[in-house]
Amino acid sequence: MILKKICNMERNKYPLEMVDLPDPVPEEREILIKVLTCGVCHTELDEIEGRTAPATFPMVLGHEVIGIVKETGSKANRFKIGDRVGIGWIYSACGKCRFCLEGKENLCADFRATGRDAYGGYAECTKVLEDYAFKIPEVFSDLEAAPLLCAGAIGYRSLILSGIRDGQSLGLTGFGASAHLVIAMTRYKYPKSKVFVFARSERERNFAIELGAIWSGDTEEEPPEKLDCIIDTTPAWKPVVEGLKSLKSGGRFIINAIRKEDIDKEYVLKLDYASHIWHEKEIKSVANITRRDIKEFLELAEDIPIKPEVQAFPLKEANKALTELKEGKIRGAKVLKMDLL
Repeated sequence: MILKKICNMERNKYPLEMVDLPDPVPEEREILIKVLTCGVCHTELDEIEGRTAPATFPMVLGHEVIGIVKETGSKANRFKIGDRVGIGWIYSACGKCRFCLEGKENLCADFRATGRDAYGGYAECTKVLEDYAFKIPEVFSDLEAAPLLCAGAIGYRSLILSGIRDGQSLGLTGFGASAHLVIAMTRYKYPKSKVFVFARSERERNFAIELGAIWSGDTEEEPPEKLDCIIDTTPAWKPVVEGLKSLKSGGRFIINAIRKEDIDKEYVLKLDYASHIWHEKEIKSVANITRRDIKEFLELAEDIPIKPEVQAFPLKEANKALTELKEGKIRGAKVLKMDLL
């Protein structure tokens, strides 16, 4: 399924086109992967609508890829034919700059993203450098594993960046693919911490309570107490502005988004220093992910174990999955399964 140009999904609900392409040929250190499943992420909407546009067109989107090693390059030796592996948002980085040497390859100027700067997983086959592929624990099915590669790993990075300690309160604003995994991590790593969820959809709010949140309310509602940390996983500005009001003095607000949509950017102008920022509140963004994030999260997810709630679609219905995501029809994660008819 290829994206040929930037488009507005409010006007075009079928931005991707199904085409036949030759299988990619792996170079020396690359592996060719037969794709089994690929998660559908909000970042794909950002790509389609031009907020983080692909480097070239056409582009095969998708960066939550699970598949089987089909072929290896002449110098690739980390995996063998038949191994089940995953590919996340990080496709490659330079490996030489200060950020890469410090383990912060997510900030590398030459960071390349799967499905944006190189063909991704909305396809039957894809390839990647072997150093950027990950062995998938057997405890997860192909469908369950796909959202772990981005929604899970970026949620893990957000949780670490929040600096939360056991017993401190955590707010989650937005409750989609990533947040429903964060709540599982929090309950395991920080069992004394209470989780509060802000979501515009009653369905999402009820889902949050099912998964262990002690309170859920609409985006503009005030929780019963101020919160130590809040993680925002939405594409909008309103949850940020509203959520900051519920942050304790000295608290930290994590924005887990590559881009924010323009639909409510007027909310940025409504930031009030006294009620939103004062008393040493912090705002920190999440930029991409590192290989370490994915590796550590997969180990944690296996230990818990985390079992994402998923909704499967055949590859040919990728546009339908994206449209539902755009319209906020969310419960857990949406995943493309290549052998569905």
